[in-house]
Amino acid sequence: MERVDVAIVGGGPAGASAAEQAAAHGAETVLFEQGVPREDREELGPDSTDAAGMLDYWIDIMGFDYREIPDDVILQELEATEFIGPNSAVELRTTGIDASYPKFGYTFNRARMDDWLYDRATEAGADLRVGVGVKSLETDLRATSPQGPTHTLSLSNGDELEAQYVVLADGPQRRITLEALDQFTAPGRSVSDYLSPPEANHIAYQEYREFPKELFAEFEDTLTFWWGYMPGETAYPWVFPNDGTVARVGLTMPIGMELNDVDNPGSYKLLRPDDEKLPSGAEYISRLLEQEYGDEYDIEEDIPRVEDRGKSKGTETYPISSTRPIESPVGANIAVAGGAMGTTSAFHEGGYHVAVRTGKIAGRLAGTNSLENYNDVWKRAVGDEILRNVAFADIVNDYDPDDWDWAFDTITNMQGVSGDNALLSNRYTAGLDAVKLLTAYKRRKFGYRDGRYVQLSEADYLY
Repeated sequence: MERVDVAIVGGGPAGASAAEQAAAHGAETVLFEQGVPREDREELGPDSTDAAGMLDYWIDIMGFDYREIPDDVILQELEATEFIGPNSAVELRTTGIDASYPKFGYTFNRARMDDWLYDRATEAGADLRVGVGVKSLETDLRATSPQGPTHTLSLSNGDELEAQYVVLADGPQRRITLEALDQFTAPGRSVSDYLSPPEANHIAYQEYREFPKELFAEFEDTLTFWWGYMPGETAYPWVFPNDGTVARVGLTMPIGMELNDVDNPGSYKLLRPDDEKLPSGAEYISRLLEQEYGDEYDIEEDIPRVEDRGKSKGTETYPISSTRPIESPVGANIAVAGGAMGTTSAFHEGGYHVAVRTGKIAGRLAGTNSLENYNDVWKRAVGDEILRNVAFADIVNDYDPDDWDWAFDTITNMQGVSGDNALLSNRYTAGLDAVKLLTAYKRRKFGYRDGRYVQLSEADYLY
């Protein structure tokens, strides 16, 4: 049987970053990625769903100097983000968080970014096996290795491989993670109870659309989100500017939600009185474009879909699971990184930056036989970001359309009075609404202090 020091399951940003760091620290490292096809990639690659925006401070969280990221990865430099409510809107031109990158952020080509991470891992000496998936993983807790437990991975090509350490980085679908971690949970409990509750599972859908030049110019340096337009926890559409005059128009929506579950469906602009069920992703996008731009443009003629992009004919569908994160069973020589551990934000669905950083940490510690420190190290590195995300997600969890209008009006007043156009303003001079909003945020952050945002701790695993 083939034996390696570190095996990595999944080839997204967390997995590739783990492979680069493990190999760079001298470990014999192999990464397995089953691979998916894309219209804009000749070969199989990681599941590079192109829903990619990068805020300024996220680059620092990843642990990169922004100047080392290849120029062809960056599509559009951003100056702002706009949040549009049913009857109100707010524009933010700074995140309010110190960052080395000089602008608000940028949109980027996810496939090229993933390929760059792969190049770094290969140059460090990692063995990347795209097209080979992992079918199952079994852990031998009684192994006689000086470094403790070992693992046997059964592969899609029929082979088996033994590894001293395993990094699980198979994204929000967690095809291997859930079963692998269930080896260490109490009878009657499953890790899916923590990471896959129905209310935390979303489906995202997006289309690549070519916009008229004069229309694209209106949002070419801005991320645009519509909140309170469609029902569901953290359900919203967006437009992200890409290259040329192409933009991605997408949305997230809950899996399994039905029209009967919606309170006051008439308050949502993207629902219709004659709807018998909730619209599909494609129908939601069609309604959004028609509502926002239909008075001046023929949507299908003037804003057509670009069919040589994405996964299939200009479209992409992908799962998003937004939960509080879990710790890893490091006593079993296993680390879980990125989306697989629940680091995708339930507030803004972003997770690339945290995936890269947790992958780097997992790979470095596995490569230096010090994985027992993983849970402490990743919390020190990305804990503040996760704390912000879970606090915001709690606040907006039950918002209806009127609540979004209230929140955006409040933030606008805070900016106008304080002169501080920031995502996290600490000004109290905008009135009682500002005090209410900031108090709710601080209360939730306090409740999750000292790592309490973790929903499954290392102590909960049974060895």
